[in-house]
Amino acid sequence: MQQPREPQEIPPGCPAHGNVQMYGPSFGADPDSHYAQLRSFGHSASVDIAPDVQVELVTSYDAALYVLQNPASFVRDSRRWNALNEGRVPADSPALPMMGYRPNALFSDGAAHARLRQAVTDSLATVNEHQLIRQTQQSATYLISQFSTDIRGQAELMAEYAQPLPLLVFSELFGCPPEIGDRVIAGISGIFEGTPGADEVLGGALTELIALKRRRPAADLTTRLMGHSAQLSDEEVLHQLVTLLSGGTAPLAAAIGTSSALYLGEEWQVGLPVEDAVSQTLWNYAPIANYAAHYPTHDVELGGRVIRANDPVLISFAAANTDPKLTAHREQLSAKAHLAFGAGPHACPAKDPAFMIAVTAVETLLNRLPDVEMRVPFKALTWAPSPWSRSLVTLPIRFTPRAVPQAAKSAGSNAGQMPQQQTAASSPSTAGPSHTNAGVAPQPKGGMFSRFLAWTRGE
Repeated sequence: MQQPREPQEIPPGCPAHGNVQMYGPSFGADPDSHYAQLRSFGHSASVDIAPDVQVELVTSYDAALYVLQNPASFVRDSRRWNALNEGRVPADSPALPMMGYRPNALFSDGAAHARLRQAVTDSLATVNEHQLIRQTQQSATYLISQFSTDIRGQAELMAEYAQPLPLLVFSELFGCPPEIGDRVIAGISGIFEGTPGADEVLGGALTELIALKRRRPAADLTTRLMGHSAQLSDEEVLHQLVTLLSGGTAPLAAAIGTSSALYLGEEWQVGLPVEDAVSQTLWNYAPIANYAAHYPTHDVELGGRVIRANDPVLISFAAANTDPKLTAHREQLSAKAHLAFGAGPHACPAKDPAFMIAVTAVETLLNRLPDVEMRVPFKALTWAPSPWSRSLVTLPIRFTPRAVPQAAKSAGSNAGQMPQQQTAASSPSTAGPSHTNAGVAPQPKGGMFSRFLAWTRGE
């Protein structure tokens, strides 16, 4: 009987090896070994990105750049997707919310994409850099004030800091009033957590926000997007806001968490700036790990493999950034040559603000809690088993407890908490405080954004 061959000896696409599964506990426990296995098949390989969902995953840096920068041969409109059109994708597949078509810049091509993207980039360009830093610092200070008085001197940084911080910043940038901001946060959080009805919650909140800005324009991102010369419809504005939220909040949370863990880790060189930790995160732990589905407009050859027209080609930003052929001379490249923000016509339009928010978040944590340290080694931290993102599950820290600030005493020092098993929309009646601070005022009513705004007003 013929002995099974090693993966390196099996021709790419041969049914003998089957597809590598890019999801589940095994992948989450060691994604790097999965990428190493895929590299043995060439520049790309067929993988299962979800149960019964096959895609071609590009792991080579050069091949990734080729796809990202070649819009004539690789387009983003997922209505072309062969397997979906042929009924071969399960209706409840977790790949559909990530790959299914939406009428936004991300899934558009040509003139339609240029129009939507220009509206987004021009609106983002109006965001004042110093104001954004102040907003991030204020949101960060608020969240730290909620857990830093814990008499145990312990917190879970992902749930209590990294995840809610971008939500607060974006709600402010959008110009949300308290109640709408609460529902925006509940909706986008629910989408990532798989909460039924979360899409409807987010859509309803953003519809109300757009209607409000039609009546009362203001100096915020929503109003600027609506007033752009591209003359977006209200539905188009809504979908661009959803894109900014989904593309900005969860990846930013991952970047803040990983950058904090790297900086506090045992192997970090003392004295290096926070910017280096964020850059290393973007290179080695790309927050958006495998994404950006492209569809060949014709049968194409990629690294010796023929890919059929309209079969999805995904980019492994995580694998491309750590391509061994690249790392050998990476020190000669620009620090921004990574693909964590994509490349080509669909590169992230908010990469500079995102980097700024991540750096400011880590710096504020270190300034407010100068003796903060991790409770476990960096190598012992666990990663979410998702193929789409590289995010820590938890980041346990310890520090010297701080005195309750006067503003927090007024607003209730438990305000704005988001315990690990609690959604952003949980109310005080359904979720108790996670810390043991005796003698404090009751938690104010409302969701996280309402409580944050009340804290900023000293209420």
